[in-house]
Amino acid sequence: MANIVFIGLGNMGAPMAAHLATAGHSLTVHNRSPEKTHQWLSKNPGTELPAGSPLPEDTDAVILCVSKDSDVREWLIDNGIIENLKPGAVIIDHSTTSSSLAEEMAKTARKYECHFCDIPVSGGQQGAQSGQLTLMAGCDEKVTTRVSELCKPYTRAFERMGPPGAGQKTKMVNQICVAGLIQSLAEGVNFAEKNGLDTTKVMALLSQGAAGSWQMSNRHSTMIQGKYDHGFAVSLMHKDLQICLRQAEESGTEIPVARLVDEYYAELEASGHGQKDTSALLLRLQSDLGA
Repeated sequence: MANIVFIGLGNMGAPMAAHLATAGHSLTVHNRSPEKTHQWLSKNPGTELPAGSPLPEDTDAVILCVSKDSDVREWLIDNGIIENLKPGAVIIDHSTTSSSLAEEMAKTARKYECHFCDIPVSGGQQGAQSGQLTLMAGCDEKVTTRVSELCKPYTRAFERMGPPGAGQKTKMVNQICVAGLIQSLAEGVNFAEKNGLDTTKVMALLSQGAAGSWQMSNRHSTMIQGKYDHGFAVSLMHKDLQICLRQAEESGTEIPVARLVDEYYAELEASGHGQKDTSALLLRLQSDLGA
């Protein structure tokens, strides 16, 4: 069992931290908004890490589940986590960030004889709650077994994709693929509705054929109902696709569909829909935004 500091108790982080506590690890937790920390502690064993407090001296691992590059840098560099960890400790970053940040953090961590691992996840809030996430790791090979065992309580699949940075690049592939799938699903649902079909019946049938996908199976019914509060937000997907586009430019790679869908997410965010889940692309087609 490990002594873990877990930072970020949002829709993903809270259930992931709970799985770790249930597995018997000792957790010290923090969230930017203290009420989420207190809510988590009311349901799970652990202690609070108040803002500005030093890490417990016996910390074996720090796990981050925050939003963007600046959040990771703030915690690890500005708040001194890397320089205050004991030699051999691991940092597991489940955030979705740029690969360049992961490479930078890994280089800094080596100076202090600890290990930085970029391990973004896929599976959404539902996967976090059920402990069935897919983890894509960028880390030194010698710590692969160790970090995979630490993450096991919420893991469905774990794979080391290469050195630090490789996990984030793999997550970019995931987001590029997901963006196209959601847009296609939104167009299909909208087409079915506009052409007088029983859309629920259509999607239930097609999900069992070549058009089937996780998005179709898990999102078509909520999209038809106009419910867009089921996980990953438009604003976060827009942020992720911006990371993908920057990496694509650096590597000379064309991602035209992802670029177009990112523009659609930007429109939704600008229209006040940034906190709806990513399937709100249908809402865009059904409104003046899609005209």
